Amino acid sequence: MADFEFAPDLGSRIGTLTWYRGAATCVGLITATLLLAPGFENPIYGTVPAPVSGAEFDATQAQAIKPIGMGSGTGARLAATNLVAPLSDTPERPILEGSTKYTGSLLGSLLRSGVGKTDANMVEQLVTKAVASGDLQPGTLLDYTLGRRVDKSQPRPLEKLEMRARFDLKLEVARNGGALDLKQIPIAIDRTPLRIQGTIGSSLYRSARAAGAPAKAVESYIRTLATRTPVSRLGSDCRFDIIVGQARAETGEVQLGSLMYAGVSGCASKVQLAPFEQGGKTTWFDGAGKGNSTGAMAMPANGRFSSGFGMRRHPILGYTRMHKGVDIAAPWGSPVFAASDGVVQFAGRSSGYGNFIKVTHGNGYGTGYGHLSRIFVRNGETVRRGQRIGAVGNTGLSTGPHLHYELYRNGMAVNPRSVSFTSTQQLTGGDLGEFKAQLNRLLSVPVGHGAVKDAED
Repeated sequence: MADFEFAPDLGSRIGTLTWYRGAATCVGLITATLLLAPGFENPIYGTVPAPVSGAEFDATQAQAIKPIGMGSGTGARLAATNLVAPLSDTPERPILEGSTKYTGSLLGSLLRSGVGKTDANMVEQLVTKAVASGDLQPGTLLDYTLGRRVDKSQPRPLEKLEMRARFDLKLEVARNGGALDLKQIPIAIDRTPLRIQGTIGSSLYRSARAAGAPAKAVESYIRTLATRTPVSRLGSDCRFDIIVGQARAETGEVQLGSLMYAGVSGCASKVQLAPFEQGGKTTWFDGAGKGNSTGAMAMPANGRFSSGFGMRRHPILGYTRMHKGVDIAAPWGSPVFAASDGVVQFAGRSSGYGNFIKVTHGNGYGTGYGHLSRIFVRNGETVRRGQRIGAVGNTGLSTGPHLHYELYRNGMAVNPRSVSFTSTQQLTGGDLGEFKAQLNRLLSVPVGHGAVKDAED
């Protein structure tokens, strides 16, 4: 009886005893319904309310859905009688307060808010004398107060206007003796940078966020750190040190700037990185004044070198000929990266190379990538070092998935493993002294766990 189904599913187990029993039950229920029915020829009568008129009709209408649809509440709402007379003139509010956002034109923003053209022009003249037009950011809130007007055909006079022109300046325009005057209210700003330290633990990103570091600052910190040391190899006992530019207004608002320092300490991997500007260009240097290594050819694919540069017996053609590049064995579909910055000279099919990409890098150098399964760039496109430009394949004269990689110098193929363009910038003299003084100032910033994460989020 535990498995007994009174009304089994007739769409399953068709032809079984359970299905036949269910079909019989269904037929029996239909038969019982027909036997108990009064008959299709006998109608079932309902009651019809008596018609209403006069006062009863008005009361019915007042309590129906129509008044509710027109904005009234529930209950009886009787229609207006002849004793109700409409007003010939509606009185206005003596003061109208509101706010709008600056959309790139102060005059246009004020006119759309109901400010008269004369007052709007005067406000624009006063404000532009105090701050440059570029200092006002789109979205700046404009709080205004409009006064009483004598004639409804005229716009309301502007009585007061307040705005945060800059992070450190508030402007207030008020009517004084019939004329509009501008008042500049400076806001004190504390520009002490935000410094956050902590232990990396199982995740550098999560640990830094839990310590109070803003998300964008942590992302910038990890990118900067990765230029000097593999982040994945940092031990859990290492300590991160992040300094971010910060401006805290006396009114409580906080603005966060860019990353100012990226450091690691407390373990074998010790890193101190800070930006330094030279000739309008900002570069990151370590504590010794050494910059990043630039210009090196990146590995075009993750794999092993399966065939070198030089004369060899071709695996398909069967005779000895020059192998103008190196082969890098990698799984089919693996990403292929640009070895250095450059411009795509050719991207398409090229006889024995199969799907082929050729990139020029300037100074007479170029690289080629053959036997690709896919091409992600087009002719004339600018690519960056490490950018994915294709995928490992087996097109053309190839015996298996791999990347054929070539390096050209002045149009001639050279051994890709014999050329290196690594260069490291080193600060010297006065620049080195200035940089170390800047670094010492950063390291003297006290550690503060500011509640700025919510302000940024």
